[in-house]
Amino acid sequence: MEQNRSKCTELIIGIDATNLRQGGGLIHLIELLRAAKPADHGIGKVLVWGGSCTLSAVENRPWLRKIQPSELDKGVFSRTLWQRFKLSEAARNAGCHLLFVPGGSYAGSFRPVVTMSQNLLPFEMQELRRFGWSLITMRLLLLRWTQSRSFRVADGVIFLTEKARDRVLNVTGALSASTKVIHHGLNDQFRMAPKAQHPISDYRLDNPYRLLYVSIINQYKHQWHVVDAVSRLRRDGLPVVLDLVGPAYPPALTRLNHTIARLDPEGLWVRYHRAKPYSDLHRIYEQADLGVFASSCETFGQIVTEKMSAGLPIACSSRSSMQELLGDAASYFDPEQPEDIARILRELIGSPQLRAEKAHAGYLRAQQFSWQRCATETFAFLAGFMTHVSACLPRDDKDALGTS
Repeated sequence: MEQNRSKCTELIIGIDATNLRQGGGLIHLIELLRAAKPADHGIGKVLVWGGSCTLSAVENRPWLRKIQPSELDKGVFSRTLWQRFKLSEAARNAGCHLLFVPGGSYAGSFRPVVTMSQNLLPFEMQELRRFGWSLITMRLLLLRWTQSRSFRVADGVIFLTEKARDRVLNVTGALSASTKVIHHGLNDQFRMAPKAQHPISDYRLDNPYRLLYVSIINQYKHQWHVVDAVSRLRRDGLPVVLDLVGPAYPPALTRLNHTIARLDPEGLWVRYHRAKPYSDLHRIYEQADLGVFASSCETFGQIVTEKMSAGLPIACSSRSSMQELLGDAASYFDPEQPEDIARILRELIGSPQLRAEKAHAGYLRAQQFSWQRCATETFAFLAGFMTHVSACLPRDDKDALGTS
């Protein structure tokens, strides 16, 4: 104990990246560790356990050690067994003072442990019903149970928004864990000053006004309602096109394709581009005129913060955490009502001044989302749990332990 107190910089945090393999969870890990300055919080070493693809995506740092158990390059069953039965022992043997589990689910014996809620979908029963009786429904219900249990036994839980925390606690009940809301950050590649906004009369069918919706094609993303809404604008003679970008859940893609075949059978104004690399997204935003986002369930909404940072005016769903993030920097619609989506799009498209105001407000609001801030708040929160060496920690880190 005395030895630990005398060597503040030797504090060690372990990170469980067992199930961080793609998507927002992996991006969070990459950006968090890229921006982190653990020494500012009395932390000398960070260990990350993950599969080869995950670890190869994480940049090397002098204080970072990547550990790749062979089980983590196998199937989900092998990964789950390793996390359940071997992670705690590995963390103890490595001398960790705390284990951070950003993936959310944890069933080991190591303490203290801080986990993180990055997926609101399992906690929204209305959204789960959209999948019917399917394997994904079973998986999400299992995730609801495992994460609820993890949050109840954790020493600390990080949430991405106040709205997400409220919805999760509505399912789990009050937690004994300390909680903290920490927003994700933004990569600087997305920061682009808002464009000049021109009247719609400046656009033509051969030089159309471009609407952009980036997200996975899924049951709660409602891309088909957006297609319906844009078809109404086209019937009104507005020279608009819709670009859809993202991977797809097959049943939802089938529904989307049926809608496109019915409303745009010649493929004139709806373009589905499938998934694009994260490193290319800023170029896609740069080519757009207006961002659309119609999700009814979002833990955070990374895509809308990217669109704000890219200087786009935004038409957005009024559901979930969207208004908490965007404030007055967007115009809102009911994502399940095509006529309401069309109404908001008409308002924005018809008013260059309104578009300019929303784009400017969003661009300024996006400045608060930085990975440096996310990393600082996260490591301060983690450091606050290492009470046996608290005398060595800066006062800001001691104060980080608690609810917000």
